[in-house]
Amino acid sequence: MTNRHFTFIGGDTGPWRVREIRSIIGPSIAPVSRLEIRNENVSVLPTNARWSFRGVTSNQRYTQRSELNSLLAIQPTLGRQEATCAAFIPLTKTANWWELTQEERRDIFEARSSHIATGLRYLPAIARRLHHCRDLGEPFDFLTWFEFAPSDSAAFDDLLDKLRGTEEWDYVDRELEIRLTRDD
Repeated sequence: MTNRHFTFIGGDTGPWRVREIRSIIGPSIAPVSRLEIRNENVSVLPTNARWSFRGVTSNQRYTQRSELNSLLAIQPTLGRQEATCAAFIPLTKTANWWELTQEERRDIFEARSSHIATGLRYLPAIARRLHHCRDLGEPFDFLTWFEFAPSDSAAFDDLLDKLRGTEEWDYVDRELEIRLTRDD
């Protein structure tokens, strides 16, 4: 079975160079120069680590079968050679979001905010993997990892602008945006 646990470690080692850490909503985190991603639950951090966030991959909670099929048909894999740019976005939703039922959250997520439909327009240029961490006792509910080629940076910025302009983002309590480049 594939390990679904991931640990994102900020410090001074790792293949991803941190270009910028921005607090979009709420407090920021300690600055670091590098990011390492391990496909495991790291309990003892390297001595150079300033912070870490853990998450697990899981099922697509707000996705209907037809949407999932569309995503799977064009979603690229992570680690493509040309995808030397990345964004790591830790995000926490408000208590009001979590008080809604699954159906109410789905209605806001897709019917009113078009989250999946918007994301589909940017595939296959932008690859992503969502990590859930709400039930792990982590400071964020979700960790999203995006990879894209430098030539797709403007498209990624456009994707973020569109998503952040939706009703769904009224329920975001904390969001960071960490921009990175991979050394080759």
